[in-house]
Amino acid sequence: MLHWKDGQPFSDRYGDVYFSTDSGVEETRHVFLRGNRLADRFAALKVGENFCIGETGFGTGLNFLCALQLFEQSAPPGASLDFFSVEKFPLSDEELRAAWALWPELNEQTKTLLARWHRRVPGWNRWNFAGGRVRLTLAVADVDEALPQLPAGCVDAWFLDGFSPARNPEMWSDAVLSNMARASCAGATFATYTSAGWVRRGLQQAGFAVERVRGFGRKREMLRGGLQGVKLVGTAPSSALVIGAGLAGCAAAHALARRGIPVTLVDRAPILASAASGNPRGILHARFGAGMVPLHRFVLAAYGHALALLDEVLPVDGVMRAECGLLQLATPGIEAQRIAKLATLEWPPHLLQVVDMAKASELAGLPMAHGGLWFPAGGWVVPPQVCARLVQHPLVTQRLGCEVTVLERTASGWRASGEGFSIEAGQVVVCCGHQARAMSQFSGFPLQAVRGQISELPSTAASEAMRAVVCAEGYCAPAAAGRHVAGATTTFDDEAVDVREADHEANILKLAAHMPGLNQALGSLDAARLTGRAGVRCSVPGATPLVGEVEQGLYCSLAHGTRGLITAGIAGEVIAAAMCGQLAPLPQNLLDALSPKRLRRNALDEE
Repeated sequence: MLHWKDGQPFSDRYGDVYFSTDSGVEETRHVFLRGNRLADRFAALKVGENFCIGETGFGTGLNFLCALQLFEQSAPPGASLDFFSVEKFPLSDEELRAAWALWPELNEQTKTLLARWHRRVPGWNRWNFAGGRVRLTLAVADVDEALPQLPAGCVDAWFLDGFSPARNPEMWSDAVLSNMARASCAGATFATYTSAGWVRRGLQQAGFAVERVRGFGRKREMLRGGLQGVKLVGTAPSSALVIGAGLAGCAAAHALARRGIPVTLVDRAPILASAASGNPRGILHARFGAGMVPLHRFVLAAYGHALALLDEVLPVDGVMRAECGLLQLATPGIEAQRIAKLATLEWPPHLLQVVDMAKASELAGLPMAHGGLWFPAGGWVVPPQVCARLVQHPLVTQRLGCEVTVLERTASGWRASGEGFSIEAGQVVVCCGHQARAMSQFSGFPLQAVRGQISELPSTAASEAMRAVVCAEGYCAPAAAGRHVAGATTTFDDEAVDVREADHEANILKLAAHMPGLNQALGSLDAARLTGRAGVRCSVPGATPLVGEVEQGLYCSLAHGTRGLITAGIAGEVIAAAMCGQLAPLPQNLLDALSPKRLRRNALDEE
């Protein structure tokens, strides 16, 4: 896709250069940064204020890198930046490295972006920079699909940087320009390198005032302009209360604290991750189908986000986290059909690969009876350590051993109280799973308790050869400290956490049925002598989590089921962005699918 012509990157698909042959960095600074007066506008931001840039055409990421550098140089502490961009054909890691070598002055920024880039997935991606002050939302999608999913009035400045209008007219269509205007706030500006007459007329028709000004280098003219009006600046909450200190609650607290909001984290247990998030190890398992219904698109976006978030808070060390890869076996029946459909689609190899039985055996380190899907970035983590790292922030105060029995609105926000304590905050996030039903605001939610038990299996010399997580009806992780972790059972409407011999036997039978090579390597296992752990997850009909605003000032992150390690992080970002009036990390149609308000809509539909 990217080739080199006269020492500059060149797109064969569009027959055009990625940036000026005079100087890509100086072109970006002239056209987009100075064209939108960003240095002055960044410097004028106040503590807690957010600025949002929208871009058509991410390309090499040069515009983002320069904007990131300028923001760090110009904006006051406490201000933040959202950068939204769309790119239908993202470059590979190697192509980006080659392009970035042209700009040694951006080494610090390119190194950080590359660390996130290899976590990209099709659809929407959200990555943090500068300690969370800068957020990049990259839609790997067609521009006509991505822009309508932006909320109205969210963008302060636009970088119109698709390939030449003559070579890529779809990026400059009336529909694109109209959606751009819809997503712009009052007083929003734009800048673009082109001065094409039909682009100018399209922008004017969309409502922008347009002027021609001096272009960069050999380009005589460029366009810039904006909308009339003055943006209304919202305010972030002064404080937040998060109820529930498992993965969902810790992720929400993390996302809020990064935005400068003091958070009180409350849980009835005396320690973090005491319930379903307390297993000794959990697997990073992204299971989705080829049809890409909303739940599956959410899981895909959440998987990419989770990997990047873990890179920040719990890097791979082989002890608390291992990136050993994960194999989904194409066992006969529904799984084989699902994987066969996925195999017909084009996937980036860093995300997933279709493998046959021989390759699956090689990757797993033990004989496998089936091929399947290989996720190179999959693996396992220690969930309680994830929780602990997420809340290591000076703005997070832990109040453990406090069970909330009453949640009520006050004149200034909310009050949560229980035996011997009362806590007030401007906003509340409820993340305590099925226990939320005890609060009047959630009594009507169809939250279902789902008991699950994992088994710890002693490794053998033969089973130590296992190198990757293997999933079928159940799963098993490679040995760590002499133990494999296998699971998990599923029992609905069961809140008991006793460890049961029958559940150990069920986990062993799943391995025997779908992973006979592993079962043989483990040798004879006595279920009566195994250790394990049981926890109670929360689910809802349809299995799509409940994430978002319940009523004014009250949010929830509930019903993550078996996917909490994957989905809790991005759910926290969704809530924090909504609470602060910032750009969401997901498209609007997925936010609608996650919203707890859908329960009310569904109830009305059934009447």
